[in-house]
Amino acid sequence: MSSQLEYKVFKKDIQERPFVSMSTTPAAIRKAVMSLTQGFYFEAAHTLERAVDADASRRIHGHTYDGEVTVRGVPDGKSGMVVDLAVLRLAIESTRDKLDHRFLDEVQGLSVPTLEGLCAFIATDLYERFGDALVSVRVGRKASGDSCLLSLG
Repeated sequence: MSSQLEYKVFKKDIQERPFVSMSTTPAAIRKAVMSLTQGFYFEAAHTLERAVDADASRRIHGHTYDGEVTVRGVPDGKSGMVVDLAVLRLAIESTRDKLDHRFLDEVQGLSVPTLEGLCAFIATDLYERFGDALVSVRVGRKASGDSCLLSLG
């Protein structure tokens, strides 16, 4: 089948078949708990007091951090969403703005600028908005291959 013909068949099938709403979904699936994850990144600099690699760590240096925030819950019967992704993205953006292109040693509320400290900072900031729906925060540095996962509950 040519790709043009495949597209027409697919398009016709979509037009004839309405989107499956949560109200027509079997009860077991409607009541299922779902996890929703949104990724983000930020650039920041810091210093670190440590025993290994001490000289390099004490100097101001920066990283590209990547993060993920996961919320969990039963999708709303009307909207079909655990959390509106636009709302989740706005909340993450607000938190991200507190970290992006900052000197982490000076960020108010961030105890120690480690991966663990960043996870705790992000989770604390977002918990105010999402409460118990917030189930995990992950922060990593792909360039060095390390990350930290904070799991709630």
